[in-house]
Amino acid sequence: MLSIEELNKIRAKKKDIVAMRHYGDKSTKKCGYKYQVLVCGGTGCTSSGSKKIIETLEAEIKKNGLEKDVHIVRTGCFGLCSLGPIMIVYPEGSFYARVTVEEIPKIVEQHLKNGKVVKEMLYEQTVKEDGTVISLDETDFYRKQLRVALRNCGVIDPEDIEEYIATGGYQALAKVLTSMKPDDVIDTLLKSGLRGRGGGGFPTGRKWAFAKASVDDQKYVCCNADEGDPGAFMDRSILEGDPHTILEAMAIAGYTIGADKGYIYVRAEYPVAVDRLRIAIKQAKEYGLLGSGIFGTEFSFDVELRLGAGAFVCGEETALMTSIEGHRGEPRPRPPFPAVKGLFGKPTILNNVETYANIPQIILNGPEWFSGMGTETSKGTKVFALGGKITNVGLVEVPMGTTLREIVEEIGGGVPNGKKFKAAQTGGPSGGCIPACHMDVPIDYENLIALGSMMGSGGLIIMDEDTCMVDIAKFFLEFTVDESCGKCTPCRIGTRRLYQFIDKVTKGEAEMEDVDKIKELCAHMKSTSLCALGQSTPNPVISTMHYFEDEYIAHVKDKTCPSGVCKDLLKYQILPDKCKGCTLCARNCPVDAISGAPKKPHVIDRKKCIKCGLCMRNCKFDAIVKK
Repeated sequence: MLSIEELNKIRAKKKDIVAMRHYGDKSTKKCGYKYQVLVCGGTGCTSSGSKKIIETLEAEIKKNGLEKDVHIVRTGCFGLCSLGPIMIVYPEGSFYARVTVEEIPKIVEQHLKNGKVVKEMLYEQTVKEDGTVISLDETDFYRKQLRVALRNCGVIDPEDIEEYIATGGYQALAKVLTSMKPDDVIDTLLKSGLRGRGGGGFPTGRKWAFAKASVDDQKYVCCNADEGDPGAFMDRSILEGDPHTILEAMAIAGYTIGADKGYIYVRAEYPVAVDRLRIAIKQAKEYGLLGSGIFGTEFSFDVELRLGAGAFVCGEETALMTSIEGHRGEPRPRPPFPAVKGLFGKPTILNNVETYANIPQIILNGPEWFSGMGTETSKGTKVFALGGKITNVGLVEVPMGTTLREIVEEIGGGVPNGKKFKAAQTGGPSGGCIPACHMDVPIDYENLIALGSMMGSGGLIIMDEDTCMVDIAKFFLEFTVDESCGKCTPCRIGTRRLYQFIDKVTKGEAEMEDVDKIKELCAHMKSTSLCALGQSTPNPVISTMHYFEDEYIAHVKDKTCPSGVCKDLLKYQILPDKCKGCTLCARNCPVDAISGAPKKPHVIDRKKCIKCGLCMRNCKFDAIVKK
């Protein structure tokens, strides 16, 4: 069993090693290494070969006899996923992007052996015109970020509990168990203004207070790590890069409400996160930070993993608990709410990964520190998974109140290929689309709801001028049709009927009365569905119809898709005055829909054409257009 004194000794032993990376400490004497090489071990970089990068790096370091000088650390996600595999060398903080196995010998030879940074392999934004290398924090992507939930991601080895301790890990739990009463913890969370980061935005302190007030012989703490939104990977990255912060926060929650058991419900499709959680739980038990008599007190707390099978509905709290119990994941009517009757019929609190990731820092730094960030009603920071038509695809954490324009144009690097920003989808299938005219609205819970969207868990999908908004609504509906659990009629039947209506629109088969039926169906689903999945399913349709009504009208009345996306409404045409008769389009057409003599204008048989667009992509003379 680890005592607080022993915890502090571990921190003192390891803090100088971590300080070089975490706090920008340039001293190499204190940590004992000349260089520390951090390689991203998150899912994104792992999929692009970071494991092989580490293996090659270890072999080259051994070959050059640098084992005592160089310390290699496999971390979690750095955030700039589009540049993976990523490698950072400290103390300089040199940021090597899109690293290949073939580049490793040169980096080891020049940088780690001879002290010369290989500038041509660095992320271009870290090298100024005069050749000066700047820190990653000075780049456009990181400059406006404020990492709280992500503070240790890309910094520590997530499989080494002592590195987490070195950053102040488990100090919050020690403080709570030895100097705070449960009501003190709740009061701290209420004063901080922390709201649930899973989508609903309910005040965390109030949720914990309700569960504490419930009287029962058993209570539970649950973590929702069933991140199901398309394009979302915020919670996954925290679990992969900093799993102990979740265990610590759940233990604090257990002490606060009077629970001794916790469950983490995590997607089975997250193998890296699952492995690191298992390692973290095992280590925490070995160090006495989970189990009986934590820090010599009477408090005991344990955590188990439960793997989800990928059902989106299990992101809803009652469906998640039903799944943990071993049943089919279906929502339950509320009330009673989980704080009164939740898992196994006992009082339960459930928060998502990002919510828990904030709690240890709030305990250590105080509620004023947290409430000093963000807006009047939305405190702290928010993590977003930035994807879609954006230059810097990745993970970002910004203060609440940051505008969409700042995220897209400054942090995200703007829309690529000279295209214009059209809209951003927030909140995944439960959210809505925010058009360009609202790019300067500060992002917080209330503003997003007012715009017809929602915060959600943090997916932020960027769309450019070539995106068809009707097709986007259809995409999210197709997802929710598959994910409906089928328990209630409004969702089971409503999602399919709504999809059929939108499908008719994209095929040019709808009439204007169908538009009225779509609106009516959306209203019924929102008011009568059992859980948030059915209630929010119409949101992408409602928001796109509100902001991009002209596109719906074009599909319905004119039978055209302005963005040229909906295949059934497309018509490919060869311009006779531009066609040179090179026959390239005809030779590559998979269905022989193009005919014509060499050096003569060709024509497309629209009855045969499958609208694959191959002819247009192959034409060197811009002679083929789509209407």
